[in-house]
This record gives sequence, C-alpha cells and structure tokens, in this order.
Amino acid sequence: MDTVWVLGDQLNRSIGALADADPDTHRVLLVESHAKLASKRWHRQRAHFVICSMRRFADELRDAGFEVDHRRADSLGAGLRDHVDEFAPDRVVATEPASIDGLAMLRELGVETVRSNQFLCHYDEFADWAGSRSSFKMEDFYRWQRKRLGYLMDADGEPEGGRWNFDDENRESLPKDVAGYPDWPDPQVSALDDLDEAVLADLPDGCWGADPDGTWATSRRRALSRLRHFVGDVLPQFGPHEDAMTSHSWHLAHSVLSPYLNIGLLLPGEVCDAVQEAYDAGRVPINSAEGFIRQVIGWREYVWGVYWLWGTDYRSRNELGADRAVPRAITAGETEMRCVRQCHQGVHDRAYNHHIQRLMVLGNLSMLHGVDPWALTEWMWSSFVDGAEWVMLPNVIGMSQWADGGMMATKPYAAGGNYIDTMSDYCGDCRFDRKQRVGDDACPFTTLYWDFLARHHDTLVTNPRVARQVRASERLSDLDAVRERAAEVRRRLDAGTI
Repeated sequence: MDTVWVLGDQLNRSIGALADADPDTHRVLLVESHAKLASKRWHRQRAHFVICSMRRFADELRDAGFEVDHRRADSLGAGLRDHVDEFAPDRVVATEPASIDGLAMLRELGVETVRSNQFLCHYDEFADWAGSRSSFKMEDFYRWQRKRLGYLMDADGEPEGGRWNFDDENRESLPKDVAGYPDWPDPQVSALDDLDEAVLADLPDGCWGADPDGTWATSRRRALSRLRHFVGDVLPQFGPHEDAMTSHSWHLAHSVLSPYLNIGLLLPGEVCDAVQEAYDAGRVPINSAEGFIRQVIGWREYVWGVYWLWGTDYRSRNELGADRAVPRAITAGETEMRCVRQCHQGVHDRAYNHHIQRLMVLGNLSMLHGVDPWALTEWMWSSFVDGAEWVMLPNVIGMSQWADGGMMATKPYAAGGNYIDTMSDYCGDCRFDRKQRVGDDACPFTTLYWDFLARHHDTLVTNPRVARQVRASERLSDLDAVRERAAEVRRRLDAGTI
C-alpha cells in the first residue's frame, strides 16, 4: 500500500496527491511536529486553527474509508520515519508543499511529489510569464490571469464593464455615521467542541493571544458555509470601503476567507466561481466582484509566484538598512497611539487585521521606525491566522517594508497621520495630533514620516513616485526640529514608552 503524506496546509481531498488516492490502495499520513510548534511564538488561534483543522480532516478521511496515520512527532521528518518503520509503505508521495524549505525537506527524505493544484497559476507558469522581463507589475499579471481563466470577461474577450480595474471606486473613506452603519454583516461563528478544547490543552505555554471564539472554521463544511455567507450577504458591500478602518467593526465587508484558502479548506477556483455566479445573477456590483477577484487571482497568486521566483535570498533583503526590534507598541499594544493599539487588539483577539491595517498602520510604523524586515516578517507570520512564509515574505519584505528596493512595489508605502485619519476613525480620540510634526503632542506617524523621507533622501529622491514628497521635506522650515523629535520618538518606541 502507498502512503499519501498530507501536510498541514493541504487539507482538501481535491489537492494534488490526495485527489487520486483510493482507500483500497492508499494510507494517509498527517504529522503534527513538536519542532514546528516550538519554532515560533505562535498566536494561540493560529496554532489552534491549523492543528484543529488537521485533526478534523483526519476524521473526515477516516469517514471516507481511508486508514489514517495521524501522529505527533519531534519533527516532520521523524514522523515520516516512524510511519515508514511501522507500515513499510511501497512508496510515499506528497503534494508539492507551499514553502521552498518544505520542498527541499521532501526531496531530502526521498518523498515523491505531485504537482500542486492549490493555486490557479503554478509557480513554474508564473516563472514562464515573468520570463526575462527586468521588471513586471501585478496589474499585468492580473490581466493575464483574467484572460486565461475567464473571470469577469465578456463574450468578446473584453473585461466586464469595459474596465480591468475598479479600484478608484473601492477607496471610499468611512461613512459619516459609521457607528450606525448597518451594512457590514457579522461573520459566522461556530460553537467550540471537545476537539477544540483538546487542541487548546495541547498548545505550548509559549503561545500568546486570546483563545478562539469560533470565528475561524476548522472544517471544510464550515469553511464552505463561510464562503456562502460572504458571497450572499457580505460581498455586495465589499468594494467601497475595502481600504477603510474603524473601531466599530473589525471585519467591515472583508471576506475573512484567507485562512481557509491558505490551508486548503477552500480552493481559489471555487471561491472565484461563486463570486462570478453571483455577479452573473445580478446580486453583486461589478466593483465589488472585480475588487475581490483581483485580490484572489491577482494579488494572492502574484505573491505566491514571486515567492518562488525570488527564492530564499529574498529573506535577507534590507535595502534601507533597518535593524531595530519590533516595538512593544506593535507586539504588546503598549502605546498611546490609538491606531496601533486598535490594530494590536485585533491581532490579540482574533489573530487578524485586514490588509490596510497590516500595511498602513503596523507595517508603516515599522518602516518609518526602521524595524528589521525579517523580524517583522517572523512576527506577522506567527501572529496572523492566515500567516505563512510565502504570504509574508513578499508582503512584508517587499510591499510593507520596501526592503527589496522596489522589486515588489514601485514606492515605499510610507504615510503620516493624515492618511490614517482619512481612512479611519482612529485619530479622533487619540491623544496625539496628526497635524503636528513637532512637540510632545505630535503624531508619531507624522513626525516619523518626514524624518523617513529626510533619512533616506538619497535613496528616494530619484524615485519618481515619491520624489515630490522628498523635495517637500527639504523645504520644511522646522526639519531640524522634526528630526530631533523623530529621534526621541524612535528612542521611546525602542523603550516601549510611547
């Protein structure tokens, strides 16, 4: 009998090696690795989500007639060796893993691999698309994906609505009466059971954050229910406030489906098919349907492709020479900055922030402060419920921290307090003044933004997308005072006192 080794982010009968497996000829192996659990300070909900989903999937496979060897071991490799010693399979086969190190591990262990179908564009297809281009953009990749996959394309092969991109309709600031805004349905919640409690009891003491409250589904059945809820009740409102942030709603109209996509409980094709069907039926406006599909077949698959294209050397990119630790304002929420405190609370309570909170609050502060990009990558990887190396490397090293010097994004996503005030309701009750650059009440984002432009003047002044702002920083009459205040802000961030 052959063994199909299923990794913890491949939990779907339709993925790779498991798709053709038969209970009469294949045994299934799943391994919970103690080394993996000990490798980082995981958020409790992140660790619980993966382990609980693995255990439920093992039960589903048993119900389908498979013999399942679901074991705990010191490491993944040790789990495989113990399995081979006990069962002596004719061969061991696995689906290509989602990480470069994981693929190297399987090869070293002599495991046969089957091509992954967990993404709509395999990484070698992405490499072919990238070809010998010296530079490429996500928008070009997205349009190529739309054409080849057929999403939101009309009968003449043109984009629905006559445009490829409706992003200009998806950047609205918050409604004036955000507290009374009725159109962001709450995500579904599932009751916890004995399996959830058993998994929580098994987690190491080093995990942090709140216990799960049922927000994150840990079975395919419940993940499919979350998908139906999003498409039916939430997606029509997705587009307009996609980039907004509010203390009145942690989710707004975001799908919160990324965790399920990232471990296989949902597949990108079925998610996009559901959105396409809702659009075709007239239940979803074009800007919401297009904005969401762009996130899945555009941005998500682009990130996957560049992760494999740029390889492990990308981990050490640090164009701006950043070397500070991730401040406690981010990791512990110990700060007077209301926006940072709000975002940390979301991570603590649910292991989740949406993309603008990650990019323009936590990531922005880290870049302005000069946080080591790999340190921030590791913290986000271990703290977010949808974290994975392939997700975090391009998004943090490239998009958030501009540590790759422009490979991922053409400009640093740096902003002062004005941006946060425009896109959120965080600033109103904050003790800092987002309009002030200097003084004890000056917003740290505003101070650090102008200092960042001055500190990296020579690197950024030749970048056409930020040169105007750099030149503006040169003309500040109080630039010396700004830089003095910035030095104090950075010292206090290091000390955890601001």
